[in-house]
Amino acid sequence: MGRISNDATCVSGDLAGSGTDAGIDLIWLPLGAGGHSVRWNGRVYEAVTALLQRRAGQDLYHSALRVSLPPDVWVVEMTPEGAGGDARGVVAGGCVGSRRAGRSRLFRYEVRRWRGGSIGDVREAVASPDRICSDEATCRNLIASVPLVPTPVWGRDELGTGDMWNSNSLTSWALARAGVDVQEVGPPLGGRAPGWKAGLVVSARQGAVPRRPATERR
Repeated sequence: MGRISNDATCVSGDLAGSGTDAGIDLIWLPLGAGGHSVRWNGRVYEAVTALLQRRAGQDLYHSALRVSLPPDVWVVEMTPEGAGGDARGVVAGGCVGSRRAGRSRLFRYEVRRWRGGSIGDVREAVASPDRICSDEATCRNLIASVPLVPTPVWGRDELGTGDMWNSNSLTSWALARAGVDVQEVGPPLGGRAPGWKAGLVVSARQGAVPRRPATERR
């Protein structure tokens, strides 16, 4: 379902683009990009899920957002927790797997709203960047909403949405709360983004927001 932008090039470890125009770019990264263990585990998970659901296996994707508000560019992303969160614009965080496990930093995630930040392994991005919106007010709404994102346990369905909570939940939630109509937005063709539905369901529960259509396909 992904909408492919003409700007799908990468330079110097980050996405091309000067950030001279306001806009929200959606970035799709293959699950486990740059990490063989995560990628292998993801493939096993998808193989088992596909078998149980009696369907063909699909590529799994992790998403992030790049928000341009000249002269600044912000990265919105969920990643494993690290030291020195202030330097990466960390505004929230939660547990991975279980709340008990989350007592250790090894089993915690962080939510970044990182001004001037970068997206790890962006050179492996697929059909990206996808310009979702070019409205400045929507960009500002998204940046303002990020610290308010729910932080349930990663990889579980604590909120009863019918989908796990993960990085894709953050992305879809942030877009929906900013007022972007994401009904036709999704991962690259042949791919799947577990957690995407969870973010949309939670946003809908929190109340309606004015909708702005996603930017037309270029």
